[in-house]
Amino acid sequence: MATPHIRAEVGHIAPAVLFPGDPKRAERIAQLLMNDAELVTDVRGILGFTGTCQGKPLSVIASGMGMPSATIYATELFQVYGVERIVRVGTCGGIAPHVAVGDVIVALGAHTDSNMNAQRLPGIHFAPVASYPLVAAAVGAVQPGQPVHVGVVITRDHFYLPSPVNIATLAEYGVLGVEMEAAGIYAAAAQFGKEALAIMTVSDHLLDSSSDMSPKDRETRFQDSLALAVAAALA
Repeated sequence: MATPHIRAEVGHIAPAVLFPGDPKRAERIAQLLMNDAELVTDVRGILGFTGTCQGKPLSVIASGMGMPSATIYATELFQVYGVERIVRVGTCGGIAPHVAVGDVIVALGAHTDSNMNAQRLPGIHFAPVASYPLVAAAVGAVQPGQPVHVGVVITRDHFYLPSPVNIATLAEYGVLGVEMEAAGIYAAAAQFGKEALAIMTVSDHLLDSSSDMSPKDRETRFQDSLALAVAAALA
């Protein structure tokens, strides 16, 4: 049974899903990881593929940008397709001064300035966190000397609107980076009793733009984060 946003039939999406934002990145990841990748959905240009990786079933489906889009797809994947775990693999902006462009962030939790999760539990400041088994699997796959940071990020609704909270203040509170989807994905996983994790390559830094990645680099320099995401998804 297809959903309004995914045309795949039930059974055509694997229990483990890699969740990049960009449809082109989803296609590239599928080609890199799976010799038998099959296109299973392309509604609204959001591409999804299913095949096998390391002998296990795996799907790669784009989430689109922002919490509203990512939450729609995560909800349908968990609720309709029986997906057990979603691992976001993408990019983020660095905030902490010890985080450099090209480093990888494994997001234990995600603060947010969005009102989406506030609507889930009125009166409760819901804390969206990753699934520990996925965090452990990803961290266990880190290679010696690989620049990986494990900690909290912030999920924002706006890409361009200045934050009312000073970036330096966020860094003082231990926030490693900023992105736009993790808090929504973590909340959807909590709602359905599933697992979720976000792993991101730092593509730019909010406190130092001198080494920001080019658009081409954003599309290609994700091998380190992808390796950790695969380890978590297939654990």
